[in-house]
Amino acid sequence: MTTVLTPASPLTAADRCDRCGAQAYLRVVLASGGDLLFCAHHGRKFEPELKKIAVEIQDETDRLTDVPARTVGDEH
Repeated sequence: MTTVLTPASPLTAADRCDRCGAQAYLRVVLASGGDLLFCAHHGRKFEPELKKIAVEIQDETDRLTDVPARTVGDEH
């Protein structure tokens, strides 16, 4: 998906997909000034249509594959 890095606020666990209610990892900014939020699944599913209407796409799906840093004492 083509994305534009914006100074928009990072998406949080409180941001939910407008389609299914799962955690949102994509914000699609529309020319009208509104935005749509999508989970990774629906973002991929609707990608062709979203690219046609989006002014910007904030894609944070990389957070799904990031490995958190280990902390000291986590050697289990």
